[in-house]
This record gives sequence, C-alpha cells and structure tokens, in this order.
Amino acid sequence: MSNQNFLTTQELFVTQDASDDALLSLIAPTQEDTILFTLADHVRRQHYGTDVFLRGLIEFTNICKNNCYYCGIRCGNKHITRYRMTEPEILACCEEGYTLGFRTFVLQGGEDPENTDDVMCRIVSAIRARFPDCAITLSIGERSRESYLRLFRAGANRYLLRHETADPIHYARLHPHSMSLENRKRCLYDLKEIGYQVGSGFMVGSPFQTPVHLLADLRFLQRLQPDMIGIGPFLSQKDTPFADYPNGSLALTLRMLAILRLMFPDALIPATTALGTVHPEGRELGLKAGANVVMPNLSPMRLRKHYTLYDHKISTGEESAQSRALLEQRIIAAGYRAITDIGDVRRS
Repeated sequence: MSNQNFLTTQELFVTQDASDDALLSLIAPTQEDTILFTLADHVRRQHYGTDVFLRGLIEFTNICKNNCYYCGIRCGNKHITRYRMTEPEILACCEEGYTLGFRTFVLQGGEDPENTDDVMCRIVSAIRARFPDCAITLSIGERSRESYLRLFRAGANRYLLRHETADPIHYARLHPHSMSLENRKRCLYDLKEIGYQVGSGFMVGSPFQTPVHLLADLRFLQRLQPDMIGIGPFLSQKDTPFADYPNGSLALTLRMLAILRLMFPDALIPATTALGTVHPEGRELGLKAGANVVMPNLSPMRLRKHYTLYDHKISTGEESAQSRALLEQRIIAAGYRAITDIGDVRRS
C-alpha cells in the first residue's frame, strides 16, 4: 500500500465515508494487517495518546433468566455452580478497588430475576454514596426504560449492552424466540436518550456469521454512535448448543478492532479478557490494534471460575485487579501507560 493510499484510507475512515465494498475488503483476510494496525494506533494516539484506562470489573452474579445459545451462564446450563454476590460483598470489592486506585467500577452479571430495580438501585446508591468520585458502569442486560431511568437517577453513569449481531435473522439463530434484536436496540436507544455513556458491540466469528453480518454491525454502530464499543472472538462453552463450533479468529477480531478505531476515533474500546484467553498476549495485541481500555477483575477469587461465559476463561493471574503492577508492566512493555482515573470518552 503506498503512502498516498495510506493517507486516503485514513481520511476515508475518519470521515466515516467508507463504502460497503471498502469495508468488506478490509474485513476479508488481507496481507495488509500491519498497515491497518499502524493506522489504527496512530488514530488512537491522536485522541488518547498512550493512555490505557483500567476499569475494575465485578462479575456479581452468574444467574440469568435467558437461554442464549452461545453463553455458558444460560439458564439451561445445569452444570455450573450459581452464585449471587450480596451488597456488602460488592461494596467490599469496590473498597478494595478504590484502594488499588480504580475510579471506575463495572458491575457485570446475568439477567438475574432477583436483582430487581429496588435491589439494583440500592446497590448503585450505596456505591455512589461511598465513592462519589467514581464512575459506575452497569452491564446487566435488557430492562425497561423506567428501570434504566431509576438506575441512572441512583447514580449509574455508564451502561454496556452488546447488540451481538445487527442482523435480525442471524440474531434469531443465536438466541431463543423470547429474545429479539428489536428489543435489544430499543434498550440501547433508551439508554442514550436517558443520558448514559453507552457501550455496545458484537461477537466476532459467532456461528453462521459472514462478512456481511460484520458490515451490518459496523453500520448499526454508525447509527447508534456509542461511547464504548466492546468486541471479542466467539469462544465456545462445552455446555451450550454451540459447544462444537469453532472459536472466532484472533486475526479477524484484531482486524475488526482496528476498523472500529478508524471509524470511531473517540470511542473507548476494550482489549477484552476473551483476547487474553485465545492468546497469551491477546490484550497487548488488542491495544496495538487500537483498543484503549482493560478491565481487570475485582470479583472474589473463589467466584471467578464460576463466571463461565466460555471455556478456559482466564480467572487468576495478571487479569486480576490485585495484580495491577504486573498488568501495568505488560501495558508499558506494549508501548502504553495505564490510567486508573474515571476515564470519560474524549470527544473531538
């Protein structure tokens, strides 16, 4: 690729004017990934420098009413140990995280029927009262607009809800009939209208996925304009209907990360645990492809092995918030610096 084409590609993506054909040519396997990653890293440095934001992740329940075909904590899985953290346990995780320097807490869990609006608002309010200088991110699935509004008023700032796939037919092949892409999108737009910083995203390499599906994901995100975009490779779990399907490609996931950085230069994009699961340096590779967020785990060590979204999920070691120094060393070695402040999105 010539320097002239390099610059043309940069201008094309920054203005979000790439054609469908141009995007599909980048999604498809190519020998130009190094140039793509270099360009993505250049764009992220223009907007965020070398900052990598650390978020303290608390996986506070693995109980879920849904039966998504790809997910290891689906309600139909009878082979895992279920748990639900109490409010004091959650606050203890936040206390430990605060002492370690974290200023963003991410409460992630299944759609647990016991976590009603009253329960979640009480938990959010308690975190907000004890840690007023911190951001509170929720990732607890589809809820009503009124529920989202109550949680926002209780003190939640951000909400993560991956759409998983923007194609309704593909969505139906990954989820039971009780779930719909239409409702998932409704939730995302409700969250934006209420005032949350909103995160969405998708799986890469999920069963039945084609490059056209990935193109649809990019176009949906252009319409939504989220503050955060989380993607990761599909990873199978042995007790799901997709147990025997191949895992998503690391190479394609990195390519999609780079494309997202070019299309959404302001976005907060995590290098996910899934990347670290498929490759020992997966998160470092994600950072070099344009990601700028890492979410070390604050959950109690005894529970981490039970949050089995997929098989072989890393649950001890340097992904742990308690191993922050080791994680920071790896981030520095990759050419970046770890930041634990609140880390809001930086709009141009």
